[in-house]
Amino acid sequence: MKYRLASDTWGSEEVDAIQRVIESGRYTMGEQVKAFEEQFAKFFDSNYAVMTNSGSSANLITIASLALNPKYKNKGNIIVPAVSWSTTYFPVHQWGYKLRFVDVDPYTFNIDVNKVEEAIDEDTAAIFTVNLLGNSSNLHDLKMLCDKHDIILLEDNCESLGASTEYNFKCGSVGEMGTFSFFFSHHMQTMEGGMVLTDDPLTYEYLKSLRAHGWIRDMADDSPLYKKSGDPFEDSFKFILPGYCVRPLEMSGAIGQEQLKKWPDMLLGRRKNAWHAVESFQKISGVRLQKEIGISSWFGFGLVLQDHLKGRRKEVINILTHCGVETRPIVAGNFMKNPVIDRLNWDSVGTFEAADDLHENGFFIGNDSISLHNEINMVSDIIGNIK
Repeated sequence: MKYRLASDTWGSEEVDAIQRVIESGRYTMGEQVKAFEEQFAKFFDSNYAVMTNSGSSANLITIASLALNPKYKNKGNIIVPAVSWSTTYFPVHQWGYKLRFVDVDPYTFNIDVNKVEEAIDEDTAAIFTVNLLGNSSNLHDLKMLCDKHDIILLEDNCESLGASTEYNFKCGSVGEMGTFSFFFSHHMQTMEGGMVLTDDPLTYEYLKSLRAHGWIRDMADDSPLYKKSGDPFEDSFKFILPGYCVRPLEMSGAIGQEQLKKWPDMLLGRRKNAWHAVESFQKISGVRLQKEIGISSWFGFGLVLQDHLKGRRKEVINILTHCGVETRPIVAGNFMKNPVIDRLNWDSVGTFEAADDLHENGFFIGNDSISLHNEINMVSDIIGNIK
């Protein structure tokens, strides 16, 4: 491929970090993970961070902690955007909530705040917004809606590490909990890995217990969730929540520390590519680029075919693939069009013109921390020459 979705961002620092873990003899979650969590929380001005083995697992324990914590509603509906990744939705269903789909904005690709307000009722427990492809949701207005209706705001920020809102708040740190992913094709790469941020000390204790079997071993001695006996033997195998085993490897924590050091420069590289992409795609007809809210971290470049190219996505993708350009759908498109929907507890409010348009005419190409100006020019030229 001449233009890939993602490339390796590791250097000798990450390899050396792995070697240090090997030499320590401690491979499972330990001091390296703890250090990364502390550094990550500080970077985002959050009180707490809990690392997991994936962003999907981060979403899972986020929804589980919502359902199990008595200060939140443990039933009802959770409002979600019609366009996102599958594991935004599955934990909502698995923990007994009804998925309530609303449409997205056709230009930002994120949840439509006006549609959200129409969907809120007395059974609504939370809004689970998704900051899609590096782009912030309208978090200010969503937070105001949540405060008005006394419901919880959650952020799936797995695709938008480093993005900021219109008011310069860091995405993933605005809601009660925010999730991140460190998969290979994402902004930071720790082999596999995810994170949950929260400012609430009780939520932090729920997340730690749910991450590791539902036991109390990783909880603070003075935890507001459960008081330990003080006997290490008794406390080693004491279980209080129906948890999972979604802990990260110690190697991932060590790699994460090195990636975090590089992150400001990697983010700048992505934004330089984005400035060039905005300029390039504005010059051609038949396609529009995702509209930025606040400051995007540009996971990729989301494109929607329009005018003379609308309805011709298969043709356009075939041409791009033939020219060596790797592409993907806009995440899962309108998720209600996926066959798995028949197995989920869900309803919807309103119509879905924007989600359907992304489903049928949308795709994205990659972004990276290295310069992609030539590759972006190539795609722009290819699309611009399709008549």
